[in-house]
Amino acid sequence: MKLLFDYFPIICFFVAYKFFGVYTATAVTMAACVLQNMIYWFKNRRFEKLHVITLVSVLILGGFTLIFHKAIFIQWKPSIIYWIFAIVLLFSQYVSRKNLLARMLGDKINLPSEIWNRLNIAWSVFFICLGILNVYVIYHYSLDAWVNFKLFGTLGLTIAFTIAQAIYMSKHVVSDSVSGSGSESE
Repeated sequence: MKLLFDYFPIICFFVAYKFFGVYTATAVTMAACVLQNMIYWFKNRRFEKLHVITLVSVLILGGFTLIFHKAIFIQWKPSIIYWIFAIVLLFSQYVSRKNLLARMLGDKINLPSEIWNRLNIAWSVFFICLGILNVYVIYHYSLDAWVNFKLFGTLGLTIAFTIAQAIYMSKHVVSDSVSGSGSESE
């Protein structure tokens, strides 16, 4: 359900694009992002960083798309978002020395820090590649193909990568009894 909520603006863009074109779809996406943030805030009394980053980028690049009447601005949005994610993940690991994935998921999944670091790097590389792939699709395929890629291609690749990461993590999960016995003796 969370994945559907996270993809709500993209789904709105896709549907609006198919019926009304890229400029209406851009405006619909801008409204969908505002709505997504409002719903999340009313439900949780806080904002989710991912949604806020998406909102800001959609409002800026969507605004440029509508003002200049050039779809290229909204087409670059996914790449910019993916590259921001990659930078944040790499910054968390190499500069702040606080692995972001471990901080977000460490209370749910017990993994050695070396594995968290590998996962963090893997996700960073994935986001960099996804951003590059988005740019490739922008400049080598039609707007229709890009819209389909944006929804189905990125979603499919993300699900496949998540499954691969889950399989990898499952091989390295430390059971609570093993980690619990070590911390009791200290």
